[in-house]
Amino acid sequence: MSDIKHQRLQTNGIWMHIAEKGQGPLVLLIHGFPELWSSWTYQINQLAEQGYHVVAPDMRGYGDSDCPLDPASYTAFHLVGDLIGLLDQLGEEKAFVVGHDWGAKIAWDLCLFRPDRVRALVNLGVPYKPRSIEFKPTEFFSKIFGEGFYISQFQELGRAEKSFSTYDCLTVLKKFLLVNGPEHLAAPPGVEIIDFLETPSSLPPWITEEELQLCANKFQKSGFTGGLNYYRVMDLNWELLGPWQRAKITVPIKFIVGDKDVGFHSFGTKDYVEGEEFKTLVPNLKVVIIDGHHYIQQEKAEQVTNEILSFFNDKSLA
Repeated sequence: MSDIKHQRLQTNGIWMHIAEKGQGPLVLLIHGFPELWSSWTYQINQLAEQGYHVVAPDMRGYGDSDCPLDPASYTAFHLVGDLIGLLDQLGEEKAFVVGHDWGAKIAWDLCLFRPDRVRALVNLGVPYKPRSIEFKPTEFFSKIFGEGFYISQFQELGRAEKSFSTYDCLTVLKKFLLVNGPEHLAAPPGVEIIDFLETPSSLPPWITEEELQLCANKFQKSGFTGGLNYYRVMDLNWELLGPWQRAKITVPIKFIVGDKDVGFHSFGTKDYVEGEEFKTLVPNLKVVIIDGHHYIQQEKAEQVTNEILSFFNDKSLA
C-alpha cells in the first residue's frame, strides 16, 4: 500500500481524508459500516493499474476524516454534498462510482440528486428501494424485528457506544464483519446486539488480523459515533426525501450482490432484486448475483474488480 497517496481536502465544511492512486478517468470508491477507505485496497491497486485515477475517501465520521458529533450533520444531503465538494476539489466534472453497504446508499442518493456528476455506478449489496409512504424506517424495523434489531438499538445516542466500549475495537469489527445469518440481526429482549453477535474464532482467508488491527486503531481514535449517526438520521432522511418519492435513477448501473449476503435474504430484498420493480425504478440496470457474503469487495476481490472493469471499460459510457 506504500504507493497509495494520502491527503486531506476541505469539502462541504469538513476535512475529508482520501487515499488515491493512478491517472486517468476518476473512480470514486465509497465504503460502508464499519469500514474505512482500506476496504478497497485491492480495487485501488487494480483499477489504477488499468488506467484509472482511483480515490477512496474515509467518509464523514470515519477514520482520518472529520467526525461531527451531531447526528443531524449526517443526512443524505451532507453526505452527497461531501462527494460533490470532493469532485470539485479534484477538478473533476464527472466520476465513475462504486459503493458498498452504506456507501451504496450514498451512491444511490448521489445519482438521484446529481446524475450530471456520475458517469456510471457499480453498487454492492444494497439496492435502490422505493421510499415507503406508510412507515418511517425505524417504525418498519421495530414492527418487523422488534426493539432488539440492531438499527433500532443504534437510534439512542450513546447506547451502542457504551455497549461497544466493553470490547476492544478489533473484537467489535470481527463481530460485525462475520455476521452470517438474518437471525443474527436482532438480539433477544434485554440483550445488546454487540453482546449477541458471536466473536469468530478464526478469520476468513480474505482478511488478515493485521489489516483488521489497522482499522481497529483508527476506530480506537475516532470512536464509532460517526458511523452510528448514519443510522440515527434514517427517519430524518425519510422526511427529507419526500420530493423524490418514486423517482427513477437514470444513470447506467451494475448492481452486484452476494447470494449469501445477510441483507439479500432480509427485508424481501431477494425477490425485489430479481423482480421487475427494481428494473422499473432503475431502467438502465444490470444485476449480477455472485457466490459470496456481504463484504464481497474483499471476499471476492478479483471477481468484483473484473465486474467493475468490464462495466466501466464499456465505450458507450465514455
